[in-house]
Amino acid sequence: MGATVEQALEQLKSTGVRMTPQRYAILSYLMHAMTHPTADEIYKSLSPSFPSMSVATIYNNLRLFVEAGLIRELTYGDDSSRFDADLSEHYHAICRTCGTIVDFDYPPLTEVEAAASRETGFKVEGHRMEIYGICPDCTTRHNH
Repeated sequence: MGATVEQALEQLKSTGVRMTPQRYAILSYLMHAMTHPTADEIYKSLSPSFPSMSVATIYNNLRLFVEAGLIRELTYGDDSSRFDADLSEHYHAICRTCGTIVDFDYPPLTEVEAAASRETGFKVEGHRMEIYGICPDCTTRHNH
């Protein structure tokens, strides 16, 4: 797991962002969610505790967190963006049926960056790799 909620909050404070209970809730939800939630999913999960919170509030805060470098926005085609608080190098397997995204690690892939740098002379800043398929839940449902 990457940074803790507390580290993230410190980082935000240093950029002059006020920490509201809503921001805290959104951030800690993201840091504990393994599913890379969309803004709507975050809204559904948090609105019972924060009746005054709107979807717009969530979007605005997610933008803010992305700009602060605390979370990553994952965009795939026309789907709603999903948000990922794990900034470590990792990869995504994505279900074409339900859109679930699962993280996995595969250290040899970091060699790809070294190779790319050698071949192209680029100063490599990162890469992303995605695996597409059908998740176990959807596969099971489909076979019944």
